[in-house]
Amino acid sequence: MDASPQLAVTLDEHALVRGLWRGIDVFRCLALVYAAWSVWHRHDEVAQLTGAIVILAVLAAWTVVQTVRPARTIPMYAAELAIGCAAILATRLVDHEWVITGGAKTVPSIWPSAAVVGFAVLLGWRGGLVAASLVGLCSFIEVQEPTGNTVTNSILVFLVGGCIGYCVDLARASHAALARSMRLDAARAERDRLARTVHDGVLQTLAFIHRRASELGGEATRLGVMAAEQERILRALVSATDLAAVDRPADDGPTDLRSLLGHVEDARVQVVAPGQPVLVERSAAVELVAAIEAALDNVRRHAGPDARAWVLLDDDGSNVNVTIRDSGHGLPAGRLERAAAEGRLGVSTSIVGRLADLGGAASVQSGPSGGTTVRLTLPRHAKEHR
Repeated sequence: MDASPQLAVTLDEHALVRGLWRGIDVFRCLALVYAAWSVWHRHDEVAQLTGAIVILAVLAAWTVVQTVRPARTIPMYAAELAIGCAAILATRLVDHEWVITGGAKTVPSIWPSAAVVGFAVLLGWRGGLVAASLVGLCSFIEVQEPTGNTVTNSILVFLVGGCIGYCVDLARASHAALARSMRLDAARAERDRLARTVHDGVLQTLAFIHRRASELGGEATRLGVMAAEQERILRALVSATDLAAVDRPADDGPTDLRSLLGHVEDARVQVVAPGQPVLVERSAAVELVAAIEAALDNVRRHAGPDARAWVLLDDDGSNVNVTIRDSGHGLPAGRLERAAAEGRLGVSTSIVGRLADLGGAASVQSGPSGGTTVRLTLPRHAKEHR
């Protein structure tokens, strides 16, 4: 029998938290019984027995509510903590002064500890220590002259809140690490499966087209070069996928733009980037790289078979500037306007439109001696502009 599903269930946060909540519910009931027994055991010392019974009735009512219809929220446990602290302070109203200073138990006894543990489960060790501090403070206020029992009970409440909260924090961190590891394993397995499928089908077909086109020569040579280029890009995609991206949302913080441009460099394209990282919000970086790819695609299509391209990356602190230059034939005057009028929106949509959506700008210029220059400007806070 595979132990992995059992391990996942054991460390699943929901199963762990449900077990802790059930333990708190049981503890609250047992603590109420203990508090009632303590009052009955010393009923002859209680100055206002009716008042003590009213306090216990309030605790019993809340216990029934939280047992029948439990609410695992901060407001509900804040209310429970307030009830427990009020019950501790109300002990001065129902007990003789000499009984209190003699070290007698408070009316709620250990019942408020359930709220301390609840805060520890909800908010971790910090929440547990804050709740324990309030309970301990009320205990010292109630007795006025601290006794050994008061100090001991306060320390125990601190230990319970801090230790349980710390254990819950560790369990949640372990569960998150396990879940991330399982997602990465699944992504790696899926990538390997896709890589096998692509290798057995698409890559072999592209390789065959490249070889056959080279043998045929003539116009087929260009087709073979295109097939070889697509084969190279596809191999890089299926073999160098960033599996860490599986665990990141699309807008998960800044990313180094240089690492996203590695795949565009080949025999005809050279990337020139600064030595330090160029950090851009990931969603904006993906759109910028898509615009660069569109510009390079235009170079391959229209600049000529021998044209080369250079991608220059620069960061001036407030903007990220990208310049794509090629050594091709250049653009005739009015070419882009005619293309847009004819419905061919490659430049206006894939390049200019993308940068406009990001709050940036793009321009396309051709020199008198040939060659085309595409300039892209991305504001440092592109996500806010968008």
